[in-house]
Amino acid sequence: MVSKSPKLDIVFIPFTAPSHMMAMVDMARLVASHNVRVTIIITTHNALIFKNAIERDIKSGNAISLHVIPFPFAKVGLPEGIENLGSLTSPDQSSKVYMGTMLLQKPIEETLRERVPDCIISDMFYPWTTDFAAELGIPRIYFQGSSFIAQCAVDSLVRHAPHENLKSDTETFIIPGLPDCLELTRLQLPDHFRQTKTPYGAILGVIRESESRSYGVLMNSFQEFEPRYIDHFKKVIGRKAWAVGPASLTLSKLDKAERGPNVIVDAHECLTWLDSKEPNSVLYVSFGSLAKFCASQLHEIASALEASNHSFIWVIANEGAGDEKWLQEDGFKERMNGMIIRGWAPQVLILEHAAIGGFMTHCGWNSVLESVILGVPMVTWPLYADQFYNEKLVTQVAKIGVGVHPEAYFSPRDEERKVVVKREEIVKAVIQVMDGGDEAVKIRERAKELGEKAKRGVEVGGSSYNDLERFIDELIQFKTTHIVV
Repeated sequence: MVSKSPKLDIVFIPFTAPSHMMAMVDMARLVASHNVRVTIIITTHNALIFKNAIERDIKSGNAISLHVIPFPFAKVGLPEGIENLGSLTSPDQSSKVYMGTMLLQKPIEETLRERVPDCIISDMFYPWTTDFAAELGIPRIYFQGSSFIAQCAVDSLVRHAPHENLKSDTETFIIPGLPDCLELTRLQLPDHFRQTKTPYGAILGVIRESESRSYGVLMNSFQEFEPRYIDHFKKVIGRKAWAVGPASLTLSKLDKAERGPNVIVDAHECLTWLDSKEPNSVLYVSFGSLAKFCASQLHEIASALEASNHSFIWVIANEGAGDEKWLQEDGFKERMNGMIIRGWAPQVLILEHAAIGGFMTHCGWNSVLESVILGVPMVTWPLYADQFYNEKLVTQVAKIGVGVHPEAYFSPRDEERKVVVKREEIVKAVIQVMDGGDEAVKIRERAKELGEKAKRGVEVGGSSYNDLERFIDELIQFKTTHIVV
């Protein structure tokens, strides 16, 4: 139970992509548990995803609330209810949702002028909050739902452009100036690095500029996972940063069961099926909410799962093939030793089950952290955004996973460069993680050890707990030394 007088009043403004929202709401709930009044500004239908969890927090004594703002469906030409980037069916809808989030600026500003908080913590995709916070005379902290290694890698690519003037897209290059020798090809970079000017690249330029003028960044990471990159970020890039995660360690069992915008599978059914399996015998496969694999890639994955001879749970959140022909080929559906889930699944509950022995993942930061927390080794298959950098942290730095090594960046917005990864490559990585040889044992031991460090980090006196307390103390100091006019 918190005291009657919270130390600070902070507003969180999450973006409408599922991974951004879930991580930022986790963070807001974590901050509220440290005797801070927290308001989360969110749109109508997205608020329903978190309503139950926030009500439980309020009952436990935390000063936290949702402030709901209607999404401008009609103004951007979307049907009511389509305000979440994880539920879209076309690039056109994605653009419209992004336009809609930009139209939220005015109502959010009006709301915050009525009751000025002590601090705004906003998603990276709301760069306008930097100037607005300055107008109010309060700090803007940006939230990066990613890793320090990704932030350091992008900074180096922007500063040094090592990918330019290469002989080919498949020629390897090293990202300069980082604590480790991280090697990529130009094909594994997003379009805004491979091309001189793109609309998304222009947006990211605005975001980077706003971040450079923000007070600092709150990161969902922890000291023991990427210490050299936290140090690099602070000392070389020169930004204020607080590593206070993994925020999802605060989740209750009910939180885990409800986690996600549309968990359509019965958690009990999943867990009961897993109860029948031996420890560390099941591979969990999920590539997040945006990946739309073509039918030929889905068939290669299915064939690899069968050839690896391990039980599996395979989540297909967004099927791009449009039908089940790939699943019927060669009778895979009838023979499969596993469970296929369409839509959102209770991922944390699945990962924490003793039967799960590995996680084939796209290396989205939330998934990486959830796997780390539970000590589950990974089969890494990065697709886009920060995932190629996160994979380096998992496989090369922390050495808690094995890569499938996709050749090219995968664009979730169009049909470009969907290079099919062959089943042989997939099987090879799965066997390295799941088959219990010396290498697999070492990977599993390192994963378990890192998971224990993550848990200790958020406990009283741990690295993340202390960083969050330092963050709050610094904001209190700012509040007492700056007079808002």
